[in-house]
Order: sequence, then C-alpha cells, then structure tokens
Amino acid sequence: YTEARELCERLGETPQLFPVLWGLARVYDTRGELNMGRELGEQLLASAERSRDPALILEAHHELWANLSHLGEFSAALTHSKRGIELYDPEQHRQHAFLYGGHDPGVCSLRHAAMMLCLLGYPDQALQRSDEALALAQKLSHPNSLAFALYYSAWVHQQRGERQLVQDRLETTMTLATEQGLTRWLHQGNFFQGWLLVQQGKGQEGILKMRRPITVAVRELSYHVTLLAEACKKEGQIDEGLRIVTEELARVQIVGIRFYEAELYRIKGELLLQSGVQNLESRVQEAEACLRQGIEIARGQSAKSLELRAAMSLSRLWQRQGKKQEARTLLSEIYGWFTEGFDTADLKEAKALLQQLS
Repeated sequence: YTEARELCERLGETPQLFPVLWGLARVYDTRGELNMGRELGEQLLASAERSRDPALILEAHHELWANLSHLGEFSAALTHSKRGIELYDPEQHRQHAFLYGGHDPGVCSLRHAAMMLCLLGYPDQALQRSDEALALAQKLSHPNSLAFALYYSAWVHQQRGERQLVQDRLETTMTLATEQGLTRWLHQGNFFQGWLLVQQGKGQEGILKMRRPITVAVRELSYHVTLLAEACKKEGQIDEGLRIVTEELARVQIVGIRFYEAELYRIKGELLLQSGVQNLESRVQEAEACLRQGIEIARGQSAKSLELRAAMSLSRLWQRQGKKQEARTLLSEIYGWFTEGFDTADLKEAKALLQQLS
C-alpha cells in the first residue's frame, strides 16, 4: 500500500489514490495504529466530500466508523455508521465488497451501528440494526459479508445475555466459514464457542478452547482478553485472570485502543476481590479503584451499558461493606437512565440488585 501510494503521488491526481489510502488506513487500524488510521480517514472524507461522489463519501465514513469505535468514541462512530446507512444503495454499492475490505459496506454500517447502540445503552435498537444487517447480508449472496453479519449478531446477543441465540448464530457462522474457508471467522467462532462451554459449566474445556492461538486484529484483543479473564474468574483461576487482564491494560495504555477498556478495569476489580487474603484491605482498595475507573471511563464514552455493569460490581462491594445507601444511589442513577432493554440480562440483574438494596 505504501508503494502504491508513492506511485499515485508521482502520477498526480489519480482516482486510484482513494482506494489505496483506504486500504492503508485499514492496515494501520488492524495493527492497532489507530491515530494513523484516523488521520487518513479524515483525509479520505475531506477528499470524498470535495469530489461529491456518494460512493467515496460512503467509504470514507466506513473507515471512520470502524476506526472511532476502537478509539472508544462510540457516539462519533455511531454518527458515521448512520451516515453510511443513509448513503448505501445495494444496487450501486454491492461491488464495494470486492474493493474495500472484503465485505459489504451496508452490512458493516448496520452491524457497527448495532454494536455502538449496544454499548451506548440502547440494546433493543441494537438488536433491530443487527437483524437488518443479517437480512441484508442474506440477500447479497456474498459469503464473507454473511459471516460478518452472523458473527456480530452473536456478539449483540452475547451483550444482551441471550446465550441460546449466541449458540445458534455461531453454529451457522462456523458452518458457513468451514464451507467457504473463511479462516478469520473460524478462529473467532472457535473462541466464542469456548466462551459458551464455560457458560455451560464446562470451564476447563472452554478455557482450553479460548486459549488456542487466534488470528485476530490487534484492535480486537481487549474484547477477547476480557472474556477469557472472566472465564478464569468463573473457574477460580484468579492469578491467571489477573495476569492476562493486567497485561492487556498495559498494552491498551500504550496503543490507545479504548473499545473495551471499561470492562477490563471492571473484570480486574472483580478478580482482585476474589484473590488471596494477604493484604486483604489493600486488595479491596485496589479493586474499588479499578471499579471506579471502569465507571469513569464508561461515562467518558457515554457507554451506559458498560457503566451499568461497573456500577453493579461496585454496588455489590459496597453492599458487603454495609454501605447500602451509597450502593443504591449509585445503581439507581444509572438504572434510571435506561428507556429500553429491560428484558436483557444486565438490566434484570440490576433491577434485582436494587430490590436487595431497598
């Protein structure tokens, strides 16, 4: 891509420059060099808007919604994905899957909107967008776009706590990926299947499956590490869970990938509370600091769903310490913000905890 860019610059104004810069931006993003990707994305958008070409404007937004979501700028990423949904025309843009990223931009805009809505605290709207992405992918007859939609449909259902639907989507994803030789989805689906085994009480088998080498972009590691650390906590492998989550948090600080940072802090806090009894008071203080950090990060990102989880963890700690009023105040404030998704696992759990704190 760098060589192609140099050739384009030698030629002067050439239409080949846009897809070259787009591809280069995605390389930076995949390697976790998100600021470089963002800079190129903004350059692409400025260039596309000058050209007034809707196809190029769509793809500039495509780069930015992907980039900004991993930087933790969820509201901005949602804005770009909504613009992509508005611009996308399946007849005009269906060939983009063969030019930009190997998947359909309409499917991607819908699934990214679903993910951002989920994190921002709109789980029902997220489910609607996810279903729309899947319906569009099924019409396109493009296997990688369909695998894309299926896998991230499983992701949305996992966030909503709908385990059976996660399993159903994953089975379909793995069947398609096996038939078509789609290695990325085989690896990521295999990891997710390990997570399901842990939830089904097959902890050791599940963790072994989750530990297999996984081909995943650097920008997506935090999500996988969080699920693995949570599985370690569930199985009593506290030291191992602490090790991997602490290493990932250190990496996050260096590379600036903020997508799941709030959850990393929450899981670290939970693990610290289950760790050994040595210096128990200092461990509890460290755990509380992690949970507070998780809340603060989630608030800064307007990630209400992640804030709710961290608030529940801190509320339970305060409940054990006899600070029921403080716990109820903290939890009721974030729970009261929600206007939808009351049948999802997190909100049902929060409601039950609030009743205990009454």
